[in-house]
Amino acid sequence: MIWLGIDTSHTPLAVAIVKDDQVLAEYKSSLKITHSIGAMPAIEELLKKADIKPSDIDSIAVAEGPGSYTGVRIGVTIGKTLAWTLNVPIVSVSSLQALAGNAPYFPGIVCAIMDARRGNVFAGIYVDGEVVKEAHMALTELLKKVDEMGQPVLFVGMDVNIHWEQIKEVLGDKVQHANAAFSLPSAAVLIELAKKQQPTEAHTTVPEYLRITEAEANWMKEQKKNDN
Repeated sequence: MIWLGIDTSHTPLAVAIVKDDQVLAEYKSSLKITHSIGAMPAIEELLKKADIKPSDIDSIAVAEGPGSYTGVRIGVTIGKTLAWTLNVPIVSVSSLQALAGNAPYFPGIVCAIMDARRGNVFAGIYVDGEVVKEAHMALTELLKKVDEMGQPVLFVGMDVNIHWEQIKEVLGDKVQHANAAFSLPSAAVLIELAKKQQPTEAHTTVPEYLRITEAEANWMKEQKKNDN
């Protein structure tokens, strides 16, 4: 069984090929290179290094979001196109859960976050690998929720640094920060999570943004004005 995993949901790019539970090749990068330019060449290079032809792929795992609207769309579109072309199943996995999957043995709460600007974050809260909550919320709301749970907390993600002072101020000694190696998404971890989920057909696979787009928000404002 050969899996291709793709995560372009945020600034980092992650691609992996797994065969029969063995990671044949994996690529990670936090360089600010547009995924529309970098993703397909990374996939092609990885397939070449692993001596795998596209027709050998049995399943595709893709990070469905949240994250950058454009980034999420790029990864999901690539995954859907390959799945449809190769006639193989595709499995969508939460980008936040994939991040949290870097710390499967932490004895407490694992909290994966991505910055969403204006004091907001995309956040996933997990205990023993199970989802407690995934949402777009104010950082203050997230910290209150986690603090009330009364357990040790590990924050995972590149954007933790942006909010670390505020996180530390609220949670104090209960909180830890995953190091850089565990704050980058792993497409191999993405694949492991995908194996536990049901596949879908390519045409039914859609991104999960956890909030409406700015264009949708502006349209709704205009509609409200017109209604008044």
